[in-house]
Amino acid sequence: MSKNIILTKKTKTATGTVQLTGSKSECNRALIIEALSKGKVKVENMSDAADAVTLAQVLSLKSGVQSQKDNADSRLSTEDLRLVNIGPAGTAMRFLTAYFTLQDDEVILTGSERMKQRPIGILVDALHKLGANIEYEENEGFPPLRIKGGFEQLTNTISIKGNISSQYITALLLIASQLPQGLELHIEGDLTSKPYVEMTLAMLQQAGIQHQWNDNVISIVHQEFRETLLPVEPDWSAASYWYAIAALADEADLFLPGLTQYSLQGDSVITEIMANFGITSQFKDGGVHLQKEVKPIARKIFDLKECPDLAQTIIVVCAALGHEATFTGLETLKIKETDRVKALQNELAKIGVKLIEKGQVYKLDCSEKYIPAKVFINTYEDHRMAMAFAPLALIIPEVEFEDADVVEKSYPAFWKDLEKVGFRVAPPNPPR
Repeated sequence: MSKNIILTKKTKTATGTVQLTGSKSECNRALIIEALSKGKVKVENMSDAADAVTLAQVLSLKSGVQSQKDNADSRLSTEDLRLVNIGPAGTAMRFLTAYFTLQDDEVILTGSERMKQRPIGILVDALHKLGANIEYEENEGFPPLRIKGGFEQLTNTISIKGNISSQYITALLLIASQLPQGLELHIEGDLTSKPYVEMTLAMLQQAGIQHQWNDNVISIVHQEFRETLLPVEPDWSAASYWYAIAALADEADLFLPGLTQYSLQGDSVITEIMANFGITSQFKDGGVHLQKEVKPIARKIFDLKECPDLAQTIIVVCAALGHEATFTGLETLKIKETDRVKALQNELAKIGVKLIEKGQVYKLDCSEKYIPAKVFINTYEDHRMAMAFAPLALIIPEVEFEDADVVEKSYPAFWKDLEKVGFRVAPPNPPR
């Protein structure tokens, strides 16, 4: 049963220190690299995000490191090791689809009902061309998948569209070095979320896997991993919500330990984006200090093609401030945990703001914006909907959230961390 909470904040200030969990994006890549390396690579600073925990459980269960007894309470099937249910973990679904093609056994890879609606045909088609044996158990182009491992490679050259999901590309790059013929990957058209692909290649390089990237072609020859420790940095995606809180506060002085200025994570661009809203980022004392300076917002256009996971955060901040900005690069939002464009439109309407879609350009209309005494936010089984709208408690007296536990997917301590800096998190008032 889902648990609702009411979020309130008596003052419009935000001060304190927040220790963020490890990056889900980095951790999921590191876990696949660790598994493919057969013990040569070790992951440091594991994320406690549910998606990363699920992926770690799958990989350890399938490799026999953990016993069935150890995993009795997990979402993973221990009665039938051929069935792998990753729940709502989209990254795990993409990465494991490629990973399992290299293993000896046969698995059925499935997930939540929403996961069964998220397309995976582009990745499966690419793996088919390489020679992989994958069948659709239910609907063509969607999970669940029956994957028979140990395929004979037919070619080392494949093409894949760059504007759908960078996770498809990353899934292929992660296994490339273990293919007998290596991989020459041709990216068709514009590459969405390019920093995520760069992160993948940088982490592979840390583990000894070299690559060449010329124009739209990434090449990785067959090679072995080297012994190495892969450290996982704190999560910049999680940091973005604290930037949003600082942006909506009258005064802000926040410290996020462990974050570095030169990060592999594309979402570290939040420092540049939020500078437009008067948030300064000082990297010192082993982390980043955020402070608020009141200044007019000049920037009107935000291209979020390379950081789509920041879209909800930035759009909600603009809406709350009545800043009628225009957004591009939101193409992948409709195939995420929910249709994030539609979800944003629905929830922003509750404060009188419209997100108008015209082609692939989105514009905020804040002409009828108002501040209600209380607002109820639906979360659509999407962790980022809950966290992106949480900063509204700085301007709306009461914000009630449906299914508060949804944040466990990427940031389990989110509500507790809010309490540490003065927010009040409470159950809804019982009916009289």
